[in-house]
Amino acid sequence: MGLQTALVANILFPLQEKLKKHDTVAIRQAMDNSQWWPAEKLEELRLERLRTLLTKVGTHVPYYRDCIKNLGLDPQKIQSLSDLQKLPLLTKSIIRSEGDRMKSDIAQGLARFNTGGSSGEPLIFFIGTERVSHDVAAKWRATRWWDVDIGDPEIVVWGSPIELGTQDRVRAIRDKLMRTELMPAFLMNDTNLDQFVARIRERRPKMLFGYPSAISHIATHAQKRGIPLNDLGIKVVFCTSERLYEHQREAISSAFACPVANGYGGRDAGFIAHECPAGEMHITAEDIIVEIIDEQGKVQPVGTSGEIVVTHLATSDFPFIRYRTGDIGTLGNTPCSCGRGLPLLKEIQGRSTDFMVASDGTVMHGLALIYILRDMPAVRAFKIIQETLSLTRVQVVANPTFGIADEKTIREGLQARLGSNVEIDIQLLAEIPPEKSGKHRYVVSQVKP
Repeated sequence: MGLQTALVANILFPLQEKLKKHDTVAIRQAMDNSQWWPAEKLEELRLERLRTLLTKVGTHVPYYRDCIKNLGLDPQKIQSLSDLQKLPLLTKSIIRSEGDRMKSDIAQGLARFNTGGSSGEPLIFFIGTERVSHDVAAKWRATRWWDVDIGDPEIVVWGSPIELGTQDRVRAIRDKLMRTELMPAFLMNDTNLDQFVARIRERRPKMLFGYPSAISHIATHAQKRGIPLNDLGIKVVFCTSERLYEHQREAISSAFACPVANGYGGRDAGFIAHECPAGEMHITAEDIIVEIIDEQGKVQPVGTSGEIVVTHLATSDFPFIRYRTGDIGTLGNTPCSCGRGLPLLKEIQGRSTDFMVASDGTVMHGLALIYILRDMPAVRAFKIIQETLSLTRVQVVANPTFGIADEKTIREGLQARLGSNVEIDIQLLAEIPPEKSGKHRYVVSQVKP
């Protein structure tokens, strides 16, 4: 660790967190220890924290006070994590309809947040200092797995209006001290991409953090321009907030000559899981309980795919208990070779809206359609939107060589998977705008599986 990194990680950042009244440092230090605990000891910690959370919300949060009372549930008598199943699932619509009844009546200093609504359901919610401390600590711990730390030079490729809208003088000074720099992920035209590549070369960060779609776009642009990025000493690229596709991982790793670490979570659900250097996705077990449910809401056994449901144990001010993420995934039960006892999320397949439905009712992951366009030289960028069972639109940013034969390849490829009678409407665009959050989604289906 360099002198400036040590100064930031050990003095400046802890001082900032203390001034904010955050317990981040102590939580991260505790997490550094508990990650090596055996599963049984971790389970005891989670069970005790679950009892504490349900006791608090059952006393101070009107919505859960009613739920727990109506169920006749005594939080202190909960015997296992499976007792969570006695509580109802939480959805965005419930949070919206309950409004202030989701807030603790003793909460202070809640910060208002919102999701970008890429699923079609934007959400306004609130976060307290306890949750912030735990989420930052979890991210900090995972960052250190890769031999980088707070204070190492970092470039963040991001698009959230929350972050981009807070670049005031104080934030600019803080970022300079912390050696982090924000680059907007919204406008990925050639001029901006040239500037991004030049800035990365000038800055020579130790790590990159951001959307895989944006970072892979920068990587392929640099390679197209013949500009090397593999001589900068970048140790790791952290990707989050979108599904990380294998071709993106390969493009990023090849361009920057470093490993790619996948992170999974959300502004609403919290910091759920992060990839370790051994290649496994570890759940932040001290804070997060993950259940996998089927379409009827029934909890599925380990190894079975289904919707990811999250309980965040540090959300007593504004609870996220059995929260339906809309993402599809699978839990694992084999230990990781890294030695950490944290449970594994073996597969994250993406949002339920990333699945397409053929005209005969067959459900398939969007990858089945992505592969058709991804390797076409004449296609620079694309987005597939399934409007109905009989209509799918394909937005294409084409290279100069794009022609009738390419349209035929797209149309026939999609019809082979969706149905020969499905209309494929190909729209040629100069640019495909990202979601409001800055993310890019390759496939979106309006058809419910």
